[in-house]
Amino acid sequence: MEKIVECVPNFSEGRRPEVVARLVAAVDSVAGVAVLDTHSDRDHNRSVITFVGDPASVVEAALRAARVAVELIDLRVHTGAHPRVGALDVLPFVPVKDVTLEECAALAHRAGGRIWEELKVPVYFYESAARRAERVNLEDVRRKGFEQLREEIGARAEREPDVGDARVHGSAGATVVGARSFLVAYNVNLNTTDQSVARRIARAVRGRDGGLRYLKALGFALPERGLTQVSMNLVRFERTQLHHAYEAVRREAERYGVAVAGSEIVGLVPQAALDRGAEYFLRLENFSPEVVLENRIAAALAKKRGAAGFASALTGEAITASTVGATPRRRVAESDTEAAAVAPASTPSGELVGDVAGGGAAAAQAAVLGAALGEMVARLVERKSAQEDAAREAREALQELSELRARLAEAVDEDAAAFAEVLGARRMPKGSDEERRAREVAVESALKWAANVPLEVARDAVRVAEVLETLAEVGDPAWLSDACTGAQLALAAVAGARYNVLVNVAEVEDEEFASEHRARADDLLERAREIASRVEGMLAESIG
Repeated sequence: MEKIVECVPNFSEGRRPEVVARLVAAVDSVAGVAVLDTHSDRDHNRSVITFVGDPASVVEAALRAARVAVELIDLRVHTGAHPRVGALDVLPFVPVKDVTLEECAALAHRAGGRIWEELKVPVYFYESAARRAERVNLEDVRRKGFEQLREEIGARAEREPDVGDARVHGSAGATVVGARSFLVAYNVNLNTTDQSVARRIARAVRGRDGGLRYLKALGFALPERGLTQVSMNLVRFERTQLHHAYEAVRREAERYGVAVAGSEIVGLVPQAALDRGAEYFLRLENFSPEVVLENRIAAALAKKRGAAGFASALTGEAITASTVGATPRRRVAESDTEAAAVAPASTPSGELVGDVAGGGAAAAQAAVLGAALGEMVARLVERKSAQEDAAREAREALQELSELRARLAEAVDEDAAAFAEVLGARRMPKGSDEERRAREVAVESALKWAANVPLEVARDAVRVAEVLETLAEVGDPAWLSDACTGAQLALAAVAGARYNVLVNVAEVEDEEFASEHRARADDLLERAREIASRVEGMLAESIG
C-alpha cells in the first residue's frame, strides 16, 4: 500500500450498539482498509469510526457504511445533543501517507457523487473539497440542523446541495463530504449541569469568536453523566495545541466558579500532538498508547494483513506526524536543557528596527519582548532561588513563556496576512448580484479574521503579564524592574491589539460577534492594567 488515506465518518447513532456494529462491519468488509477506532456517545447520539486504507478501498468502505446508515438510521426520530443534517452526517477524507489534500478532495467528490447516485442522499462539500466559498466551514453548512434544512433546501438557493436534487432524503437527510488535514477532536467536561455556561465557555475559546486561532468549539449538556461539555476540534494542533485548549477552557470555567471534571480524546491523536504537552495527558480520562494514531495504524494493519513487514513499513518516518500536517517530533537532550537554562531568550530586536506591518503587528512584537523579559527573569529565579517551590514555578513559567513568545511572533505575520486578506476581499468584483454576495461574504469573513488575530494577541499578552506577576512574587527584588518592564510591554500590547479589534469589528455586520469582541477586548485591557499596576506597586515598595 503506497498511499494511505484516513476516513472519519460521523454517524447520527450512539445509543444502539447493534447498529454501530453493523456500520463497523460494513467498513471492515473491504479488504483494503483497517478500522482503527470506534467512539460512541449516548448524549450526543453519535458515533465516529476511524479507518485507513488505499484511496479506492477507502471510498468503497465509506459507501458501504453509508448504505447501512441510510437503511438503519432515521433522523425523523433521532434526538441528541450534537448538531446533524444526515444519518451519515459528515464524511471527511484525510491524507496520511503519499497522498495530497487535493487528491483527497477528488476522493470526496467521487464519494459524494456515488452517495447521490446510489442512495439518493443529497451532498454538500466542505473544507478543501468545497465548491462554494461559504461552504468551507462545516458549521456553516450544518447550521440549524436537519429539521431546518428540510424546510429550506428547496426554497432558498444558498441551501441547494452541491450534488443531487434540492430535497433531503426522507429519513437519512443529507451528507456533508470533505477533505481536510488531520484534526484532533478533544472534549473537556465540566462539573455543572448549566449548559449555558458550557456554551459561553465554548464561545470564549473558539477561534471564530476571538479565542484560540485554530480551535472550533461547542457547548453541550451531558444529562446521563450530570455534566456539561466543551466539545472541540483542533484544526491545526501544531499551532493550537491540546494543552492550550485545556487551559483556555479551565481559565474560562474558573470565571464561573466551575471545575473541570476531566477531558477525553475522540478518535485518535498523532504522537506529535502528545509530545507538545505530555504532562497534560495524565488528566485525560481515556488516555493510553492505543489512542496514538501511528500506533493504531501499525497494529490494525498488521492484524488485518497478518504481515509484520507491512506494518513495520508504516512505522517510523513513513507515517510520523509530519505526514499528517504536524511538525516532526524532537527529543530534547539533557545538554540542550542545560544550555537553555543559561542562554538568554532570543528576541526579534533585529526585526523591530525595520519595517513594522501596522499597529497589530507592533502590538504582537511588544508582547514578544515582554515574554522574552519574563524568560530571562524565570532563568534567574530557577538558578538563584534556594527554594524548590520557587524554582519549580520558574521552570513552569519558562516553558509557558517560551510557547507564548513563539505564538506571538507568529501573530506578527498573521496580522499582516489578515490585513492583506481584507484588502483582497474588498477588491473582488461586484458587478452582478452573485458577485456582490460573494464579495460581502468574503469581506465579512476577512474582517472577522482581522479582529480575531489581535484579540488572540491580547489574550496571550495578558497571560504573559500574569506569568510575570508570578515571577515578581517569587523572585528576588533585584529583578522586579525587569518584571515590571515586561508587564508594561504586555499592557501596551493589549492596548494596541484592542485598537485593532475595535477598528475591524466596526465594519462587521454580525453585531453579536462585534459586541462580544469589543467586550472581551475591554475586559482584557482592564486585566492587563490591574496586573501591571500590581507589579509596579511591588517595585515601588521594594525601592522605598
